[in-house]
Amino acid sequence: MIDFTNAIQKNKAYAGANGGKIAVVYNDEQYMLKFPPYPTKNRDMSYTNSCISEYIGCKIFELLEIPVQETMIGKYTSKGKTKIVVACKDFTRPGVVLQDFASLKNRIIDSERNGYGTDLNDILSTIEEQTSVDSEKLKERFWDMFVVDAFIGNWDRHNGNWGFLYDANTDEVTLAPVYDCGSSLYPQADEEMIQEILNNKNELNHRVFDIPLSAITYNGKKINYFKFLSSCEFEDCNKALKKITSRIDIDKVFEIIDNTETITEIQKKFYKTMLSERKIRILDFAVNKIKH
Repeated sequence: MIDFTNAIQKNKAYAGANGGKIAVVYNDEQYMLKFPPYPTKNRDMSYTNSCISEYIGCKIFELLEIPVQETMIGKYTSKGKTKIVVACKDFTRPGVVLQDFASLKNRIIDSERNGYGTDLNDILSTIEEQTSVDSEKLKERFWDMFVVDAFIGNWDRHNGNWGFLYDANTDEVTLAPVYDCGSSLYPQADEEMIQEILNNKNELNHRVFDIPLSAITYNGKKINYFKFLSSCEFEDCNKALKKITSRIDIDKVFEIIDNTETITEIQKKFYKTMLSERKIRILDFAVNKIKH
């Protein structure tokens, strides 16, 4: 495992609420080193598994051929304590900065929408009205992300953690790679909770059909992934669903999990079980409804 403890640190600061972040240099490349935050729901954990979730979630996006940040699992020791961290390659460069989708919403000056408001209709209207990037490509990225987030159980894909790269030299805007997947794959589930979920069908079903919800709202409520996808209401979502589901090779997903350092055998079983169940009972079920 890579030890980032003595890596050269840079002065660049990163925004975001979940866990500490520092800029380091590894193999002459700059990375954002993310530390696991303290849990907000499961107080029995010393810190969450969000770095593992970030790593696996990004690797799944990569497997499904969606541009995503490069990630590596490592460790970092401070004040005698060693923590598992995830290194995310910095995809910005001098003159090229990251701008989130919320900032794009705020640029539509005739709108009263809040940039960070996550109402689905507002998001889709912004995608259509904006002129910074091709609206069809932007819409495709949004729905591709939504479907993969449904697969990996991401409850925190809001307007502040996906977006664009702005090149100040050319005034051009391009889609940024997908990033920030740390809120997927049940990061606050400790081994006791994992055992309970694996041994109790009701608990497992609850985490497939009921939680997590999407951060995006529709008709005033956070979206339930199963109900929304199986409603087949949005044609662009249906297209993304069929495309993404056809790309999922569950054996290759399992390989990602098996090759992830630091996680235990029970964690591997848990991730494999939940991803397999979510594919079959959410994505495959919805695709079959579209076909019929």
